[in-house]
Amino acid sequence: MKKQERTNKQQNKEISRRQFMGAAAAVAAFTIVPRDVLGGPGHVPPSEKLNIAGIGVGGRGASDLKAVSSENIVALCDVDQSKAAGTFKAFPSARVYRDFRQMLRKEKKNIDAVVIGAPDHIHAPAAIMAMKMRKHIYCEKPMAHTIYEAREMTRVARKTGVVTQMGNQGHAGEGLRLTYEFIHDGAIGTVREVHVWTDRAGTPGRAWWPQGIDRPEGSWPVPETLDWDLWLGPAPWRPYAKFPGKKGDLVAYCPFNWRGWFDFGCGALGDMAVHNADPAFFCLDLGAPIAAEAEMSPVNNETFPRWSIITYYFPAKGERPPVKLVWYDGGQLPERPPELEQERRLGTNGILFVGDKGKLLGPSHAGVPRLIPESKMKDYGKPPQTLPRSIGHHAEWVQACKDNKPQDAKAGFWYSGPFTEALLVGNLAVRLGKRIEWDAEKMRATNAPEADNYITKFYRAGWTL
Repeated sequence: MKKQERTNKQQNKEISRRQFMGAAAAVAAFTIVPRDVLGGPGHVPPSEKLNIAGIGVGGRGASDLKAVSSENIVALCDVDQSKAAGTFKAFPSARVYRDFRQMLRKEKKNIDAVVIGAPDHIHAPAAIMAMKMRKHIYCEKPMAHTIYEAREMTRVARKTGVVTQMGNQGHAGEGLRLTYEFIHDGAIGTVREVHVWTDRAGTPGRAWWPQGIDRPEGSWPVPETLDWDLWLGPAPWRPYAKFPGKKGDLVAYCPFNWRGWFDFGCGALGDMAVHNADPAFFCLDLGAPIAAEAEMSPVNNETFPRWSIITYYFPAKGERPPVKLVWYDGGQLPERPPELEQERRLGTNGILFVGDKGKLLGPSHAGVPRLIPESKMKDYGKPPQTLPRSIGHHAEWVQACKDNKPQDAKAGFWYSGPFTEALLVGNLAVRLGKRIEWDAEKMRATNAPEADNYITKFYRAGWTL
């Protein structure tokens, strides 16, 4: 479509955009709690700066706190004092804790918001406890460890009216909005198929973390700086362990390799589909799948497989036809589109929208997409801007907290909760090795009652949501 041919179509698409955004606003309708109620009796509401506490501040949480360091960082919690040492040094006036439950109880009247950068299995217990105290939440991705946790976190956020945000940085970016504008301007026609891929957890010659392995035997001494029992949190107890190797011992679980273990993480899907599949869910308003099936390398009872290919089936919605979305991890890739020039590669992470009039290729983390081949991109140019731009992923969360407007945090649980649920249906297909027929309303796999064991989970004594 030439640039000069778009005027009428742009007006029609603007009406469609308003309808789409209106539907999103309806989903985001919360019971708004007045700011002076958020901290309980005697709470002084944030005016110029938020008072923020951090949970899990040694890894990704350190980056999140740096991104909001213009606010007051008043309390920090991490079970690994060595890993978190740099963050403690960066915020020397912040009070330091090991147990987030103790920190939240003691700091309840001193904080407005909580940043959570702990492993997946800690997200829901920490976020729900803080939200029930009327604290705003920034929670790293994936939002939850199980489908039930995502549903419950979304429910509590809606009930309490706090501002939330999942750590899905690309959701605030230019790329996501351009992707929406290309698709809704008709650049590739009607989309019925999407392919999304990542190199996580490992590809030949490179492993982000181990998968497809069994639990190491025996136990190893726990480092003095680590509280192993608190690190396990609600997960079943197991000994701290390493894998002996010629080049040095490999820590089995923490501080990073936990992602591949069923008890702690959500595998490659939880780490990267949240980023790379986000444009599909946002731009096509996918909602919940009705089915998912998986092909994968051998699965055991401890870790996700080395690779998997998960196919999701989404029903028609409004004027949009049914959509098939295929996820590839562990270095698996979709078939190379014939429109892509020989000198160009798909890349190790990305998304491909297949329309009946063309294809749109995007990079990792909802980056800026391009029509393929490049000659079509040059001919088409840039779609008309129809979506407002973000002030920044962390900045919009901070501002939404100060304004007490949950819907202004665009990766809030009102959006990220249903998105996370939909993605994790794919992990059910992986765990059970069979097609899953999904009833999102009832949160059940209608053909697999055994899936209930993975839709939710048991929590260790002393840990609840």
